[in-house]
Amino acid sequence: MPILLAIMAPMLWGSTYAAAALFFKGYPPIWLAVWRALPAGLILLLLRPSSLRRLPLPWPRMLALTLSGVTVFFALLFLAAYRLPGAVAGTLGATLPLQMLLLRWLQTGQRPAPVWLGLAVLGLLGVMLLLNPSSHLDLLGVAAALAATLLFAQSTLWMERWPVQDVLPLVGWQLLLGGVLLLPVAWLWAGPMPLPTLQQAPGLLWLVVGNTVLANAIWFWGVRRLSGQMMGMLSLSNPVVAVSLGILLVGEHLNGWQMAGISLILLSFILMKLVPAGAARQQSKPLDTLTLKSC
Repeated sequence: MPILLAIMAPMLWGSTYAAAALFFKGYPPIWLAVWRALPAGLILLLLRPSSLRRLPLPWPRMLALTLSGVTVFFALLFLAAYRLPGAVAGTLGATLPLQMLLLRWLQTGQRPAPVWLGLAVLGLLGVMLLLNPSSHLDLLGVAAALAATLLFAQSTLWMERWPVQDVLPLVGWQLLLGGVLLLPVAWLWAGPMPLPTLQQAPGLLWLVVGNTVLANAIWFWGVRRLSGQMMGMLSLSNPVVAVSLGILLVGEHLNGWQMAGISLILLSFILMKLVPAGAARQQSKPLDTLTLKSC
């Protein structure tokens, strides 16, 4: 079933926190992002050697996808991580379905369907209970987390609209170019790159192959097959997996509010399956009908 395959992407991304806690304590996060992006991009491109000859999209679109989905996205994400508790950053990231609804409305004039708006709010409420965010918020960190989510939402909508025959080369080029552009940012931010140790190799292998190559390929396959809005709702499984792995592997514990949060998220998934197929696959206008400002 396509939805079961599609939900694997945010679930795989949910393992990021446990993998980082188990294998990369003290390792600069932005250099870890470089290690994830560059090898993953090369692997995906080597799966389609012919794709190395040319970009799958014109340079302006390719650069827009790369900056919004990898380079600037990661930079803002790590700025938020430095200035906010992880639970707060995760909660703000769960605004993805709502931000996608807003962007689609602003750029195509398509009003959010009430059923999708209700499900997005229900899922967000569940994530807020699950992560139990602190009330002491750094405004710059909040802005960075929301901006990172907005950029990822935009890149997802672009991927949904732009015609691409083969998703793997597109994701490969996006990760490769994004990793290259991250190199100077990481150097200025965290200094020279520390080489991962042999003990960190299993964690790095998982982050590159499972967490990035497989997850990104599945995500954008799902965007093209199921719609960006459906994938946005499925992304709410990310914090559920993150918290669950924290309990199993890192020794964290669930309280009553977190259990209630998981229940609300699962309820939003069940209700989403009851949405008629016509409402689930919202159509958007081609990008060529939009103004350059939406790029």
